Amino acid sequence: MTNSAARRAGRREWTAFTVLLLPLLLVSMDVSVLYFAVPSITRELDPTATQQLWIFDSYGFALAGLLITMGSLGDRIGRRKLLLLGAGAFGLASVAAAYAQSAEMLIAARVLLGVGGATLMPSTMALVRNLFQDDAQRSKAVGIWSAAMAGGVALGSVFSGLLLEHFWWGSVFLVNVPAMVLLLVLAPVLVPEFKDPAPGRFDLLSVPLSMGAVLPVVYGLKELAAEGFEVRYAACIVAGLAVGALFVLRQRRRRDAMIDRALFRHRGFGAGIGLNTVAAFGMMGSAYFSTQYLQSVLGMAPLEAALWSLAPSVAVGATAPIATAVAQKVDRAYVIAAGFALAAAGFALIAGVGTDSLWLMLAGCAVLASGMVTVMALVSDMALATAPAEKAGSAASLLETGQEFGGALGMAALGSLGTAVYRSDLAGVEPAAARETLGGAVAAAGQLGGRAGDTLLALAREAFVHGMHYMAFGTAALLLATAVVTATLLRGRGTPAATATDPAADPADGAALPTHAAR
Repeated sequence: MTNSAARRAGRREWTAFTVLLLPLLLVSMDVSVLYFAVPSITRELDPTATQQLWIFDSYGFALAGLLITMGSLGDRIGRRKLLLLGAGAFGLASVAAAYAQSAEMLIAARVLLGVGGATLMPSTMALVRNLFQDDAQRSKAVGIWSAAMAGGVALGSVFSGLLLEHFWWGSVFLVNVPAMVLLLVLAPVLVPEFKDPAPGRFDLLSVPLSMGAVLPVVYGLKELAAEGFEVRYAACIVAGLAVGALFVLRQRRRRDAMIDRALFRHRGFGAGIGLNTVAAFGMMGSAYFSTQYLQSVLGMAPLEAALWSLAPSVAVGATAPIATAVAQKVDRAYVIAAGFALAAAGFALIAGVGTDSLWLMLAGCAVLASGMVTVMALVSDMALATAPAEKAGSAASLLETGQEFGGALGMAALGSLGTAVYRSDLAGVEPAAARETLGGAVAAAGQLGGRAGDTLLALAREAFVHGMHYMAFGTAALLLATAVVTATLLRGRGTPAATATDPAADPADGAALPTHAAR
C-alpha cells in the first residue's frame, strides 16, 4: 500500500492513541520514581548496599533484557493481547512492590515490573505504526510518543517526591494500579488487534541468547559508569558481545527468526537504530551530569532539583511535534541533522557553565533535549515506516533496545571522561574520598567544616564543572560529526516518499516490503 492510498486515521484511532500514552508514561516514570523513596525504603526494609542497588537496577535490567523477546512475541500473538497481559502484570507487580515486606520481595516485584514494562513499550510503539498508515499522521503520533516518553522520566522523580510528602513509600508504586485498570477496560474497546498473519514458530532458544547479549553489556556499562574501570565489568561486556554474535548468527540462519532479516533491507531501518542509539548516548550522558550539578554543585535539595529539571521539558514537549511537521515538507535527513546540531549547541552552552550558572545550565539542557527528542522522534518514525506492519513489534523492540544500549554507554563513557578530569584536578587533595566523586567531597567537606570544608567543597565543585566541560565539548563534536554524516548519507532517503514501501525509493535496498496488518 502506498501512502497515497493509505486510510487516514479518524477520531477512534486518535482516541486509541491517547489510551496508549498511559502505559508509556507510567513505564518511563518508573525509571526514576524511586529517587526520593530510597530513604523511606531503607528505614522500613533495611536493605544491604547491594540490595539497594538491585532495587534500583532490577527494573531497568529486566526491561532491557526482554524488549526483543516481547516485540517478537507481540507480532505473533497480537500486540493488543500482549499489551493487556503486560498491563495486568504491571498492575499486580505494582501492588506487590507497594506492600513488599522485605528487600528481596521488593527486588522481585521490581523485576516483574520490568517484565511488564518490556511488554508495554514495544506494544505501544508497534500499535502506533498500525493505527496510523498516513505518513503525516504517523509522524505526528511518533513525535508525541517520543515527547511523552522523555517527559515521563522527568516527571517520575517529581511525582514520587510529591507523593512522599503525604503518603508512605509504597504509594509511588500503588498509583500505577488505577491507570492499569483503566487501560484494561479501555484498550479492548478502543484499540484494534494487530499481528503477523504468518509469523512462523517462536524461537525459544533465541530468548536466552537475546537476554545474554543485552544484559551483560548494559550491566557492565552501568557499573563502569558508577565504579570506574574494573576487569570484571569489562569481561561482562565482552561476554555479552560474544553471546550477541551467536544471537545474530542464529537470526541469519533461521527461517522463523525472532528478528526478521527483511527489516534491514531498507537502509533507513538500520540507520534509524544507529542514530537513535547516538541520541540516547548524548541524552543520558548529559543527565548524568545535570542531576549532580543541581544537587551537589548548586546544593539543591532533591525535590527542588527535580522541580527545576522539569523546566527543559516544556521546550521538549513542543519540539518533537513541530519537527515531525517540518519533516513532512523538508528532506527528513536535513531535519535529523539539524536536531543533532541543535543538541550540539546545547552542549556548547553547558561548556560555558560555571559553579553558579543555574539558568545557563537549564538553557543548555533545554536546547540539547529539544535536539535529541527531535532526532529520536524522526528516526523512530523513519525506521517504523520502512518496517512491514506485521513486524512492527520487532522493529519497535530493536529501536528501544538500541536506546537502552546508547543510554548505558553514554553514562559509562561520558561519566568516565568527567571522572578522569575530576580526579586529575584533585590529585593530592585529602581526604582520599574527596578525590573519588563529588558526592564523596561533599560528605568530606561536611565532616571537616569551617574554612577547610568550604575550600575543599569549592575545589571539588570546580573540578566537577571542569570535567563537565570536557564531556560537553566531546559530545558536541560527536553530534556535529553525526549531523554531517546524516545529511550526507541519508539525503534523499529521508522524505516521506522515500520511506514508503516503494522499491524505487532506494534501489540498493532490494524488493519492497509489505505493509499490511492483520486485524
